[in-house]
Amino acid sequence: MTQAQPQALVLPTTFEEFLRFEPADGYKYEWNDGELIKFSSTKRKHLPIIQALNFCFDKTKAKQERGQLICEQDVMLTGIQMRRPDVAYFSDGQIHSDDEPIPAFCIEIISPTDDAMKVEAKRIEYFNVGVQVLWHVFPETREVYVYTGRKTVQICSDDDLCSAQPTLNDFAITVNELLG
Repeated sequence: MTQAQPQALVLPTTFEEFLRFEPADGYKYEWNDGELIKFSSTKRKHLPIIQALNFCFDKTKAKQERGQLICEQDVMLTGIQMRRPDVAYFSDGQIHSDDEPIPAFCIEIISPTDDAMKVEAKRIEYFNVGVQVLWHVFPETREVYVYTGRKTVQICSDDDLCSAQPTLNDFAITVNELLG
């Protein structure tokens, strides 16, 4: 009996191919103006962080108004840039719109293996298209960088309060609550 050989992953070379791309290798991919960017998917060890975010979000006015924190949702930043924030806030109106929504609040959980230049490029891209608040969560160093603009950042640790203002005025959590 012959054992089947695993299929080689065929990577897309155009944006149209990327839109139809269904990787089976356990990674997530983003597209940036012709560049295919490979990331590891959200790790199981990050589930407590996502749970803490959702617990905090459940107490907000945005949740009562049917908004959602959604993990790894495709976000078309431009016609040639598709990103997948680890977590993003979408209002009820955005969820039900026919337009491609740009979340006002995104969260990226940064791993030690993430490429710093790519993380920074993505941060700039987010603000260029209208993201208002971006958190970079660093579980290993127990810090959260809260960006409210390309040049405005607050570095939080310990019992510092991380806020999603001005996007979600009642969404705030300490680093210790977020990272357990």
